[in-house]
Amino acid sequence: MKTKDILRVKGNDVITIGPDETVQEAIRKLNEYGIGALVVTGEREEISGIITERDILRECGERGVFLSEPPQREQTNWPSLVRDVMKRDLIVGVPDDGLDYVMGIMTKNRIRHLPIMDGKKLAGIISIGDVINAHLKETEFENRMLKDYIHGVTL
Repeated sequence: MKTKDILRVKGNDVITIGPDETVQEAIRKLNEYGIGALVVTGEREEISGIITERDILRECGERGVFLSEPPQREQTNWPSLVRDVMKRDLIVGVPDDGLDYVMGIMTKNRIRHLPIMDGKKLAGIISIGDVINAHLKETEFENRMLKDYIHGVTL
């Protein structure tokens, strides 16, 4: 199975955000759509990075922002702009990447979201959950085929 197979089932819609939008807007979009990452795109739809829940939490921790307390005077410039928090060194996949390869890349780099690029075009985004679900389905199918073979079931 390949990433294009996951996207065929999941769809190609990707929720994006601009680099000049606020982190608060990123949080709103993440909550509204129930997702963990936003691809950051410029005016011409070019991809400039990704912002994740983890990036936002890291920013809160570094700035000493505690969400249960009102902001202190020195925190009045918070929330930052997306450009100040996003990751710019984007790791991407391509439609023909296999599940094992993608799982290895995501594990090695400790990322949970992988934009899939088809040339210079954003083809979609997959999460580690998407990869695991696809892997489980593939394994279940293989197990069923092996059991049928062992028991002499012909298709």
